[in-house]
Amino acid sequence: MRKLAIGTALSGALALAGLAAPAASAAGTPDLTFTGVTVNKGKPIVVGTTKAVNVPVSYTLTRPKDLVIDQEKTAQGVLLYRGTLKSPDNELGPRKAPVCAPTATTETTVTEDCTETITAVPDQELYEAADAGTWKAAGVYAHSDGSASDDYLHSEYDLTMWGNLASVQIKRAARLTVNAAPEPVVKGRTLTVKGKLTRATWATGTYTGYKGQKVVLQFKADGGAYANVRTITSGTGGALSTTVKAGKSGTYRFVFAGTATTGAKTSAGDHVTVK
Repeated sequence: MRKLAIGTALSGALALAGLAAPAASAAGTPDLTFTGVTVNKGKPIVVGTTKAVNVPVSYTLTRPKDLVIDQEKTAQGVLLYRGTLKSPDNELGPRKAPVCAPTATTETTVTEDCTETITAVPDQELYEAADAGTWKAAGVYAHSDGSASDDYLHSEYDLTMWGNLASVQIKRAARLTVNAAPEPVVKGRTLTVKGKLTRATWATGTYTGYKGQKVVLQFKADGGAYANVRTITSGTGGALSTTVKAGKSGTYRFVFAGTATTGAKTSAGDHVTVK
């Protein structure tokens, strides 16, 4: 028998689904129910240019009591997809089998709480700007059977998917810098605060300027708390620049709230001594 690893069964499953996946009501399809699907604890998934991001997924699975899911001949899990099940644009699946623990049993069904991890790798699974945005979760059941020898090979593979179980935002990571000058500065003189807003470009593995975005300049006097000074808009290449009158010694920083496709970011602080 061909072993059906969970990574093989689920990663790439959407491509197979577009070809010949049986409908949920097809004969022979087990009665599985995926509920309570939560991706990344309900928070956006923010991905940079090099580091893989591990995304926790939790859900409840109810299955027939007599159905054995061994993650070899039979497998189940949750994956993420962009687009539709019929015509997906991209997908992300777990590389290891989910861990499930029974929580309730009836004469005919077993209910289990399951957890798994989906890994998002920039430039591999995520490689274009369109991958930033809303993704959906799908429950998957796969069954593999067959036999093989030196003289004969036979394989059967069935796949069933249930879409629109949950949604999550995948976003491009942002970087934000700040520099206030001159340092130190005479009280009452003009202080220029500059910085740069960039975001991950998965296709090239670099951070590029993010123009036309609202960024808030904040100031914290020594011993105090941060407060908003003003909002400015990033220019060409993500450049930021504004001026303030030096009044007290303290720290300046920029804050970017994020967008539907780019994660929020707060710069490190730059301390200025006022004489």
